[in-house]
Amino acid sequence: QVQLVESGGGLVQPGGSLRLSCAASGSIDSINAMGWYRQAPGNQRELVASITSGGSANYADSVKGRFTISRDNAKNTLILQMNVLETEDTGVYYCNAYVRVSPEIGTKAYWGEGTLVTVSP
Repeated sequence: QVQLVESGGGLVQPGGSLRLSCAASGSIDSINAMGWYRQAPGNQRELVASITSGGSANYADSVKGRFTISRDNAKNTLILQMNVLETEDTGVYYCNAYVRVSPEIGTKAYWGEGTLVTVSP
């Protein structure tokens, strides 16, 4: 079993910063791509940023230049540094990881339960 636990959400004013963390634990052989998604009220879940095991990052146009995704492969952790936050960034942020559990089971996608980010004056 694999668990992803997010932390770091909260209430922040526009222009402020937050740092989200995601810790993966359990029966992990290796982790391939990891990513952050968010879901605002009434909207579908959308990709915010993703990163390969080699460190290549991809960002949604709406967060380019403001958010930075990074990972520590040795610690199985994922970070999202969010700067110059806007009210439109409000939502529940979910961690996603493609985890290789074992050669027999192969690679599966796992999700955390999410952490709420609220950007409000």
